[in-house]
Amino acid sequence: MHLIKPSWLSHSGEQKDFEVYSCHVSPDGKRLATAGGDGHVRVWSTESIYNANDQEYTKPRQLCHMSHHLGTIHSVRFSSNNRYLASGADDKIICIYQLDNSPPSHTASFGTNEPPPVENWKTHKRLVGHDNDVQDLAWSYDSSILVSVGLDSKVVVWSGHTFEKLKVLAVHQSHVKGITFDPANKFFATASDDRTIKIFRFTSPQPNATAHDMVNNFVLETTISSPFKSSPLTTYFRRCSWSPDGNHIAAANAVNGPVSSVAIIERQNWDSEINLIGHEGPTEVCMFSPRLFYTKNPAESAASGAGTPNLVTVIASAGQDKTLSIWNTNTSRPLVIVQDVASKSISDLAWTPDGQTLFASSLDGSIVAVKFETGELGWVAKPEENDKALQKYGGSRKGMGIAEDVDGLHLENHSKEGELRGAQSRMGALMGDPQPDRKAEVATTNGVKPAAKQGETNGDAEHSKASTPAPTPAPAPAEESADKTAERIAALKSRVTITKDGKKRVAPLLVSSSGTGQSSLPQSQLVGASSAKPPPNDTPQTILDLSKPFDGLPRGGIAAMLLGNKRKAIAIEGDEDDEPSTKRPTSGPVPILVNGVDGLEPAPLTAPVNGVVPTPEFLRPAVINPAISISQTRLAVPKVRAHILRPLEKGVLQGDTNLEEASKTPENIILEARNPAQVREPSRIFASKRGTLLWQDFLPRAVILVTGNKNFWAAACEDGSVHTWTPAGRRLMNALVLEAQPVILECREEWLLCITAVGMCHVFNIKTMAAAHPPVSLGPILEIAMASLSPHGATPAPGVTSAHLNSVGSIVVTLSSGDGFYYSNTMYAWQRLSESWWAVGSQYWNSNDSSVSALQTTAVGPATAAASKDEKANVSAGVIPFLERHTTTEFLLKGRAYTLQRLVKILLSKDGFEGFESTVSIAHLENRIAGALALGSKEEFRLYLFMYAKRIGAEGHKTKVEELLNSLVGGVLKDGSAGAGAFGWYSREEVLCGWHRKDLLKGVVLILGKFRDLQRLTVQYARILDMTSGEEEDGAVANGNNDGMDLED
Repeated sequence: MHLIKPSWLSHSGEQKDFEVYSCHVSPDGKRLATAGGDGHVRVWSTESIYNANDQEYTKPRQLCHMSHHLGTIHSVRFSSNNRYLASGADDKIICIYQLDNSPPSHTASFGTNEPPPVENWKTHKRLVGHDNDVQDLAWSYDSSILVSVGLDSKVVVWSGHTFEKLKVLAVHQSHVKGITFDPANKFFATASDDRTIKIFRFTSPQPNATAHDMVNNFVLETTISSPFKSSPLTTYFRRCSWSPDGNHIAAANAVNGPVSSVAIIERQNWDSEINLIGHEGPTEVCMFSPRLFYTKNPAESAASGAGTPNLVTVIASAGQDKTLSIWNTNTSRPLVIVQDVASKSISDLAWTPDGQTLFASSLDGSIVAVKFETGELGWVAKPEENDKALQKYGGSRKGMGIAEDVDGLHLENHSKEGELRGAQSRMGALMGDPQPDRKAEVATTNGVKPAAKQGETNGDAEHSKASTPAPTPAPAPAEESADKTAERIAALKSRVTITKDGKKRVAPLLVSSSGTGQSSLPQSQLVGASSAKPPPNDTPQTILDLSKPFDGLPRGGIAAMLLGNKRKAIAIEGDEDDEPSTKRPTSGPVPILVNGVDGLEPAPLTAPVNGVVPTPEFLRPAVINPAISISQTRLAVPKVRAHILRPLEKGVLQGDTNLEEASKTPENIILEARNPAQVREPSRIFASKRGTLLWQDFLPRAVILVTGNKNFWAAACEDGSVHTWTPAGRRLMNALVLEAQPVILECREEWLLCITAVGMCHVFNIKTMAAAHPPVSLGPILEIAMASLSPHGATPAPGVTSAHLNSVGSIVVTLSSGDGFYYSNTMYAWQRLSESWWAVGSQYWNSNDSSVSALQTTAVGPATAAASKDEKANVSAGVIPFLERHTTTEFLLKGRAYTLQRLVKILLSKDGFEGFESTVSIAHLENRIAGALALGSKEEFRLYLFMYAKRIGAEGHKTKVEELLNSLVGGVLKDGSAGAGAFGWYSREEVLCGWHRKDLLKGVVLILGKFRDLQRLTVQYARILDMTSGEEEDGAVANGNNDGMDLED
C-alpha cells in the first residue's frame, strides 16, 4: 500500500488551502475531479498523481478548472458514460460540463496563477430546481437520470439526456445529504437528517421523456430508520454507497447504541443487522469499491484444483475522526486503518474503476491517494463477475416491474420468448415471407367452393363468387408463377370503364401496386373478430370489426347528420378558389359546422347557457322509516352526499377532505364513495394510491359513511347495512344488517363501532367475527329519564359529539354537555369518566393534560411496567386527558360554567362547606384512578395513584392511607389463590393495571414517608419492602425532598 499526497494536489488560495468537499474519478480512470470551497471544479490527471515522485515526469498535472458557481461546491460526479461532469453548490445551481474536443480558447486565466488548461470543459447546462444548497449528486448506471439532493429536503430527478426536471420528491422531513444508485438500475437511496434512508424504485426513462411521463415512476419503496434513531446531526454529509453486486447499502452516520458505526442494509428485506464498528466519531462517507475481489489468487486455486475462491466486496469509510478504514465482507475486522490521514474531517471518497486505488478529500484542503498492491485487498475479479452477480436482480432487464427473485425472472424470460416468436411471425408476414400451413386451424368443408386467391379482387365480375367468405380446403399458394402474374397485370391494364357521358376510358393502374395487382390505398373489408383469414395483401387496411359496437354517425358527427354533408361551405375571404372540387378529403378531425345564412360556417365558441353546474355536496336526505320519530332515542341521520373522500395517512384515517388535500402526501391511500343522483342507481366505492386504482366495488344503495384502517375498510349504506372489505378490496364477510341507519362509523385496529339512528351501539371484532357485547343503547347517557329529545324543549337532552374505540374494543363517547362516558364490557353499564362537576370544584382540573412523562423526574423513580407476553403497550393511553379536555371545551370555554361557579362561591362561605374543594379534589382523583383501572390505562393509573397518595398524605387521611397501602400489598404478601376471580383492588395478583404491586407500593411509601404523622403506618410497609436500612432510608429521604411529587402544577 502506498500513500500519495502531493503538495500541489489541493485547492490553494492566497491565504490558505480551501476545503475540498468532493472528489470523483472518471469511468476511464484518467481524470480526478475535485470540488472545493473556492468555487472551482478542478480536473486532474491521475497519471500525474501516480508519478508525483518521478522528477522526470513533465506531463500536465491539472487538466482544467471551471469556476461557474457563485459559492462552495459540495459535490462533483462524472456520468457513467463519461460524457458529462456534474457539480452542485450552495448557490442552488447544478452545472453540467461537457468535454469539447477543440483546444482551449485561452492559455490561462487573467490575473491568476492557474496553469493553462489542457482540456476544454464547457458548461453544457445550468439546472435550477433547488431552494437551498445542493448537497450531493449521483448518476444512474446507464446515465439516463441525474438525481440531486439538498438542504431544502428535496430529491430532484433530472433527465440524463435533455436535463429536463422529471420529478421532485419531497418525502424527507429534513436536509438530504446523500444519494446512491443500485448497480442493477432498479433503485436509488437517499440519506437525510430526518434520520432515515428512503429507497425509491424507478424505471429508466426514455431519452425524450418528460415530467408528464414520470407520474408513476420514482416510487417510494421503503423507509429505513432503525440504525439512525439517535444519529448525530452534526455531519456535513451522509454519503451512502451501494455494493457492486447489488446486495448491500452502506449507510454513513449510523449508530449502534452509543457507538458510531456504518450500517449495512441488506437488499432483500431492507434490514440492517450488520454494523461496522470502529470509528470514534460520526462517519461522513462510505464507498464500495466498484469491483468484486477474490479472497485467494484464482490462478493458484485453479492450478491446485481447489476450485474458484469466494467473491467479496470491499468498502472504505471515513468521517470526523480523521480515520480511513477499509473492510471486506469476509472478515469482522477492518483490513486497513489509516489514522490522522488529514487534520480535519474526511468529506468524500472515490475509487478508481480498477478498484485498486482510493482517493480521499478532506476539509483541511488535502487530497490523498491510497494505492494498493495486488493481493492486499484481494484479487480483482473480471467485470463479467459484476454482471453475473447483478443478473439475479434483473440488471440487464430494463423497466422490470415484477418482484426481484429468480422465479420471477424465469417467468419474464419465458414471456419474452413468446413475445419474440409472435413479433417474428408478424414481421415475417409484413415482409412477405411464406406463412406456415394453417390446416390445423381451418376446417375442410365438403360442397363449398374455395375462397378467392390472394391475387383476386372482389371488384371484378369474373371473381364475384369469390367474394363470399368460406373456409378453404387448402391454403393458397404462397407465390404465383411469372406467366400468371404477367397475364393478370395485362388484364388490369386493359380494363375499360364507361364514364357518365358515355365515353370509354381505360382505368389507370397504380405503378407501385403492379406487383400485386391491387391498390395500396386503404380498403374497407368486413371481417369477424375471430377470423383467422390473413389479409389479402400487406398494405394497410381499414377494417370494420362487426363484433364490437360501431358508431354509425357520419363524418362530421351530429351536425353533419342534421345539416347534411352536401351543402357547400361558406366562402371565407382569403381562400383560394382555384382548388379542384374533387379534392380527396384528408383524414383527421372534422370541424363542427353550423347552418349559416350563406352556407355552412365554423361554429363559434359560446359559453354554456346556465354556466357550469356544480355537483351538489348533498344530494338528498337519507330514506328513513317515519316510525323513528317516536323512538325513545333518535339521532340525526347523515344526508346522502355525492362524494365522500377520506385519506388513510400512515395507518390513521383522516377526516373528510377533498382530493387535492388528500393527494399532498403520496403515500396516502384514499377511500372514496360516489353516490348517484338517482335512488335506483348503484353507488361506487373505491380505493386509490398515487392516482392508481387499488380496488373498487358497487353497492345497491347509497353510501352515507365510510371508515377504515390498515386491517380493513367499512362502509354503511342508507338501508342500514354495513359492508366490510380487506385492504385489497376482497369482501370480508356478508353485509351486516342493522335496525336503523348508521350515524357514526368508527374503527380501531380489528374493532368496528357502528351507532345507529335509534341510539344502539354495535361493536364487532373483524378478526374473530364476533361482537364484543350485545348491542347497547345510548339512552342512559342521553338522560332520557329526565330530558326531552326535542332540542328546543325546556330541558333538551345532550347530543353525541364523538364516539371512539380503545384498543380493546371499549366504547368512549363524548356529549355536547361536556360529559365523557365509557361502556364497561364486564359490568354492561355506562360509566362517567369526566363531567363538568370536576371542572368547577376540583383543584386538579387541567393539572396534567398530557404530562404522563412527569413521573420520570419524581421521587418514585423511572416508570418500569410489568413484563407480560400478552401485554399491549399503552392500552387506552390518553383517554381520560382527552375526555377532560373535551369537558373544558364544551363546558368552561362556552360559558356554561358561570352559574355553577357562582353556586360554588356561595357554598364556600357557608358553614359546613369549609372542606368542599379538598373533598371534591380527592374525589376527582379517585374518579381518575377508577377510570384508568377500568380502561387498563397503565401510565395514567400510576400517575393518578401517586397524585392521590400525595394528596391524602398531605390532608392526613389515615384511614384512606391505611386502606390504600393494604390494597396495594395484597399481591405481595398474600397468596394469589385467595382472591381468585377478583379484579383490581380486591385481586391478589402480583400485577395491578400492568404494574407490579411491589413497585406501586414502593412508590406510594416513598411519597408518604415524608409525612411524620403517617410514619407509623408507612414504616411497617417500608420494612416489608426492605427499605428501612440506612442507605435506603437516606436515599428515600433524599428522593423525597427532591421536590418529589410536583404534580399539582
